[in-house]
Amino acid sequence: MIETMGAKAIQAVSNIGRFARFVSDVTAASARSCVRSSTYPLIWAQMNIIGVRSVPVIMITGAFVGMTLAIQAYDQLAGMGLEEHLGVLINVSVVKELGPVLAAIMLAGRVGGALTAELGTMNVTEQIDAIRSMGTDPIRHLVAPRVLACLLLTPFLIIYADLMGIIGGYFVSVIQLGINARAYWSLSANGVELWDVAIGVIKGIFFGAAIAAISCYKGFTCREGAHGVGQACTEAFVASFISILALDFALAVIFKAIYNTFWSIKSLV
Repeated sequence: MIETMGAKAIQAVSNIGRFARFVSDVTAASARSCVRSSTYPLIWAQMNIIGVRSVPVIMITGAFVGMTLAIQAYDQLAGMGLEEHLGVLINVSVVKELGPVLAAIMLAGRVGGALTAELGTMNVTEQIDAIRSMGTDPIRHLVAPRVLACLLLTPFLIIYADLMGIIGGYFVSVIQLGINARAYWSLSANGVELWDVAIGVIKGIFFGAAIAAISCYKGFTCREGAHGVGQACTEAFVASFISILALDFALAVIFKAIYNTFWSIKSLV
């Protein structure tokens, strides 16, 4: 039993080391790709696949998040006579937490699974080895455009999810529940700060990088056969989901400390 646990621990450390090396190579290749115009067509193609085709999913996700929050929170606020503050609750929750996290999870399922399946199939059919034998770096040619596209477009998709969540919450709150529209928007404008929006956008950068790096790594290292590709897709989604939640917690702690520090300084001044 001890021998088995030791072997698993060694394997885990080895996997972490390989992933860290892969991320290092991807970072270097992505930095070089930013200054090489020859890679721009590859990046644009991946931006279309990752970003444009994800818009309907993000739209539906954001809209239903806002509408569900409006339905769930109305009774509690109405019982205290604060139903006009429903917009503040909806918009802050969507912009800071629910919008970025749920949009990233949807992207992990749609984009992450597609990246893993595509690269895993290329790995199984030895297309990656063929690219390497031709003297081309597969990480620069295959991984860097996907990582850059996901890194650049995830914040914009999160902004779109936030917008749809705000609109969905507005329609349910004002049209269905009868809240005064002017009070809804004025209180929301006073309650939501630019800092709240910036937090969601910055989170999107980290979420996009995590989804792309994990998905591409799982595709590059999947086992042979259809079962190996399917298992790699499952592992990529689970690992991306966990990393999104872990990053969300870590960034929330960091941003809260930064905000409290600058707010305290501003208050003293």
